[in-house]
Amino acid sequence: MSSGKNMWSAALLATAVLAVTAACGSGSGSGGEGAGGKTVLRFSYWGSDARQKMTEEAIKKFEAKNPNIDVQGEFSDWASYYETLSTKVAGNDAPDVITIEIRGLREYADRGTLADLASKVNTADIDAKVLGTGAIDGKQYAIPTGVNAFSLMVNPGLVESSGAKLPDDTKWTWEEYVDLASKISSGSGGKVTGTQLSWNPAYLQIYAAQKGEPFYNGNKIGMSPQTIKDWWAIMQNLIKTKGAPDAAKSTEIGATSIDQSLLGTNTGAMGMWWSNQLGAASKASGQQLDLLRMPKAEGATTGGMFLQPAMFYSASSKSEHAAEAAKFIDFMINDPEAGQIILSDRGLPASSKVLAAVKDKLPDADKKTLEFLDKIKSELSDPPAAPPKGSSAMEDILTRYSEEVMFGRMTPDDAVQKFITEANASIAG
Repeated sequence: MSSGKNMWSAALLATAVLAVTAACGSGSGSGGEGAGGKTVLRFSYWGSDARQKMTEEAIKKFEAKNPNIDVQGEFSDWASYYETLSTKVAGNDAPDVITIEIRGLREYADRGTLADLASKVNTADIDAKVLGTGAIDGKQYAIPTGVNAFSLMVNPGLVESSGAKLPDDTKWTWEEYVDLASKISSGSGGKVTGTQLSWNPAYLQIYAAQKGEPFYNGNKIGMSPQTIKDWWAIMQNLIKTKGAPDAAKSTEIGATSIDQSLLGTNTGAMGMWWSNQLGAASKASGQQLDLLRMPKAEGATTGGMFLQPAMFYSASSKSEHAAEAAKFIDFMINDPEAGQIILSDRGLPASSKVLAAVKDKLPDADKKTLEFLDKIKSELSDPPAAPPKGSSAMEDILTRYSEEVMFGRMTPDDAVQKFITEANASIAG
C-alpha cells in the first residue's frame, strides 16, 4: 500500500520472488573503487524527472561532505523499478543502498537481501512507531524517509458551486459521503461528478478498522466477508446515485495518474489518495484543494486512519561498503541540508529535526498537508507493520474482484469468497 502508485502485477511479483530465490554465489557486485581510490556506492531509486534532479543535488551535497565516497544513482521509472532490482539481486549485483516500499519489505528481508541497520543509522528523531514499520523480527531492515496518510481530497470551490456544503469531517458517515457526492453531481448539471471510486487497499484497511477488524491476521485476510461486502456496497451506492461514474468509466479513470483524475481535471469534486499527493493534485487542477478525514461507519469508535512511510531506505546485506552505505542513509534521513533539497518528495520528513528545519520552505500544498496531519495525529491508529509476503499483489487482486462486482459480473457473495481464497493463497508464505 504505497502512496497512490500502481501495484506490482502478480506476474512481476512471481518473477521477483523466483529471481531472488534463484540467486547463488557469495560476494556482491556492489560498490568498488572509483577514480582516485574513492569508494563507490550504488543507490537505487524510482520516480519522476523532478525527483531525479533533486536526488542528484542531494548526492552532490553528500559527496562534498564525504570526498572519499562517490555515490552513483541508479534511477528508473516506477514501472520497471522492481523488475530491474530483482534482476540485480539475483545476479549478486544488488545496489549498496536500496529504496523500497513497505509492501515489498518482507519479500526482500526474509530472503536475506537486506542488512540490519539497527545502531548504524541515527533514528533518535524518528517516531518509534513509524520507525517500527521498517523492522521485521526485531531487525531494523529499513529506515522510513517520510510519512503520509490515506485521506479524502476535496475541491471546496466545486462543492460550493454545485449548491452542496462541505461536511463536518469530524463526524460524517459513509452514508453522508454518498449523499454529498450525489448532490454535487446533480447540482452541477452534469458538469462535475461528486467523487471517483478507489480500490486502494488502504481504503479498505481504514474501513475494516472502523468495523474493528484488521486487514491481515498473520498470513491470512483478517476481514470478515460482510465487511468487504459492505465496503463494496458504498461503491455500488455511489454508482447508483450517480455520485461516481459508472463501472466502465470508473475502471478507465482508476488506471490513470492523479493529474488525469476527476479531481485533477476539475471534473470531480472529491477523491481518495495519499496525503503527499495533494501537491500533485493541486498543481494539475490549478485550484485550491483540501484534505478531509475519511468518513466513518455508523457507531465506529475509531476513524481507522494511520500514518505510513512513503518509502524506506535499506542497505544490501552483501554490500562491501556497509559503513559507507549506512552513512549515506543517515545523511539522507537526518541532514537538514539534504532535507532542504528533498523537502516532502519522499513524504513529510520522518526526522522531527529535519521537518522543523524545512517546514517553512515547503510548498503551500505540503504545508497544508502538515497542518492536516498535525490536526488529526491524536486520532490516528498505530502505523501498520510490514504486511506478509505476497501482499504486493493485493491491490491487483482487490481491484479485479471489485470491478467484477461493480460491473455486475459477480454477486458480492461469490466475489468475496473468491477474493479471500485468492488473497489468502497469495500471502500464505
